[in-house]
This record gives sequence, C-alpha cells and structure tokens, in this order.
Amino acid sequence: MTVEQRVLDIADHLLLIERELKVQGWWLADAPSAQALASTVPFAVDTMPFEQWLQWIFLPRMTLIIEGGHALPNASGVLVMAETVFANRPEQSRELRRLLAAFDRLIDPSA
Repeated sequence: MTVEQRVLDIADHLLLIERELKVQGWWLADAPSAQALASTVPFAVDTMPFEQWLQWIFLPRMTLIIEGGHALPNASGVLVMAETVFANRPEQSRELRRLLAAFDRLIDPSA
C-alpha cells in the first residue's frame, strides 16, 4: 500500500469513527472545559470519558496530522483502551471497536 493510500484510508476511518460516535449518541455538541482538554494523562482518563477523548482529542489531532502532511504515529493502541472501557458494553460498542481495530492496523507502518 502506498503512503498516499494509507493516509486516505486513515482519513476515511476517522470519518467512520466520528459517524459511529454519532450513531451511538456519544457525540457531544459542547466541548469539555479547557482544563479537561489540557489533561496530560493518557486518554485524558482523569478529565473525560473515552468517547469524549475520541471526539475532542484523538480525532482533531489525527485530522491535523493528516491535513498538515505530518508524519503519522508509528503505533496507536487505541483499541486496547476501547476494549477496557467498553468491557461492559460489548454489543453497543462492537462497531466502534471494529473501526478502532482497523485504525490500529492502518497506523502500523508495517501494515
């Protein structure tokens, strides 16, 4: 797969992740506070639910990387966190976890 195709596939997956957050009703109209968004803890677990982290931190950062033509991360691991967070909601989160697994595979430079 070419780098260009990989970037396009990742961009498509970001849109699919956004859509799934909306389908599940996990997409919020109002952003968390600036303090919550400034969290330095992985996945901002100290200031917001994982779904909000996806919406307000993960998706915007990945979009900036792609639109800015910056180097992609070498690994993601976002699925591991999703598996933990959604352990008690396996059916409801199935599609989102599938999309995040695909994202993790796409972001891996050996993919």
